[in-house]
Amino acid sequence: MERIATEPGPDPVVDSALLDALPRQREVAETVGELGLSAAAPAAVSVSASTPALPREPRLLPALRQLLPTPTGTPFTFGYAALLVVTSLVAQYASPALVSQLHQASSTDVAHLVRDPLLVLVASALWIVGGMLSPYAILFLLVLTALERRIGGARAAGVFLFGHVVATLATEGTVGIAVLAGQLPDSSLHRLDYGISFGVAASIGALAGLLRPWLGLPLVALFGWTLVEGLIEFTDPMTNWGHLIALTLGMATWPLIRRWQRAARVTAA
Repeated sequence: MERIATEPGPDPVVDSALLDALPRQREVAETVGELGLSAAAPAAVSVSASTPALPREPRLLPALRQLLPTPTGTPFTFGYAALLVVTSLVAQYASPALVSQLHQASSTDVAHLVRDPLLVLVASALWIVGGMLSPYAILFLLVLTALERRIGGARAAGVFLFGHVVATLATEGTVGIAVLAGQLPDSSLHRLDYGISFGVAASIGALAGLLRPWLGLPLVALFGWTLVEGLIEFTDPMTNWGHLIALTLGMATWPLIRRWQRAARVTAA
């Protein structure tokens, strides 16, 4: 015999309860859905309406931040520049007698180098000949900032001091020898010599080795030619020779500072 499954007949009481419940469940679901949609739509509108559009930053500002020193990005250059601003203001607004006395005390002439070498080597680098608007002041800001961003503040300071100290000793040492040999008068032992130009020249020479050849080589050639022109004019031959010596010293650091730049990139990564 074939087995046939049959379903029991519907219970009138149960069936009536189910039928009564189904419409109410559908109404609750539709009501919840409508509430959800109505709650979500105003939120989206309110966010878009209440949030103002952020103004786009001009493209020039990030470029200026890279070119000029900042307290966090280039602390050495920024702090040194602030100190030079102070000394430049003193040189501009203080009495001429006081400024002359300060310059004389900071001069890296032979007499001072023999008596207080460390003091005058540091003090002479606190002044800018011509003030903050001089060409070397502008070169200081641009070159030292670029150099520090590539190799770090301590190493950039080392390059600057290397050129400043060695070029100063080379030029003033030559003056001292010339005086002993009778080629220069004794007054040359007290020639006024101060400023940041030797350090800047060395930094330019060093930075050129970190730039692409199409930019670094023209930079060295252009700056070197201006120094040669000054030497040809023979206005201040010892200082002009000092600039050329400092530029050469900066270029001599290329193998070292390139290793420093690679190390700085690895550390940053």
